[in-house]
Amino acid sequence: MASTQLADAGATVGTDPIIEVKNLTMRFSSKRSETVALDDVSLSVAAGEFVTIAGPSGCGKSTLLKIIAGLTLATDGDVRLYGQQVTSPQRQIGFAFQRSALLEWRGVRKNILLQAEMRGMDRRRAEQRADELIELTGLTGFEKALPHELSGGMQQRVALCRALLHEPRVLLMDEPFGALDALTREHMNIEMNRIWRETGTTIVLVTHSVPEAVYLGSRIVVMSPRPGRIVETLTPGLPEERDYGATLTDPRFTRAAERIRDLLGATHTPD
Repeated sequence: MASTQLADAGATVGTDPIIEVKNLTMRFSSKRSETVALDDVSLSVAAGEFVTIAGPSGCGKSTLLKIIAGLTLATDGDVRLYGQQVTSPQRQIGFAFQRSALLEWRGVRKNILLQAEMRGMDRRRAEQRADELIELTGLTGFEKALPHELSGGMQQRVALCRALLHEPRVLLMDEPFGALDALTREHMNIEMNRIWRETGTTIVLVTHSVPEAVYLGSRIVVMSPRPGRIVETLTPGLPEERDYGATLTDPRFTRAAERIRDLLGATHTPD
């Protein structure tokens, strides 16, 4: 696995790894065949990093996140969270899925507080935290709105609040903005950069979008088509606070985006 330092790093992060993935392999077997989804993947994520994982469809990005979260067990290899081997679902992790999966009969605040009910959190603290997150994500005034009354971007904000309610030190995000229109996705990218800076949460996000991977990532991991392997890790060196328009024209952004596209093009195989 290659590592490319495109510029001096802008973000300040911890040096001790929170997430450690070593020699990870994942095979799915059936009576007819065996599919290798991930092959010998090794990755570490330090405290405070925003790591984005870019790669083509079917390369195992989502599977990797589920293994880190303990939702799926790998065939071979080792996964550790805070030095402890991951062998079951990790309650201290926040997970934002591709779909918001909100309960249609519950308003914004009650959808967020569902997390507290499932975890048995202190109700008073959970309600206070929910109100803080509603304000942080610009949902003030929509506390009682039902999901069908919200735009797609607002629904994803509610899902993000729910994932952050228990104040996880690690947030895993599986293509959470993939179904949004381009303008809403841009707004959500800006929002995520701000939330990352203001909360200090360690974030790992998988995406098909090269601009999203570069704009959000303090490091970008590029994966090959199935079986998924890490072909290169890039550090673009952009500052933590990123104006969207200025960042997209920054030479560091351009170099990183071009390098990722080259890697994905070089590793592309016909369907």
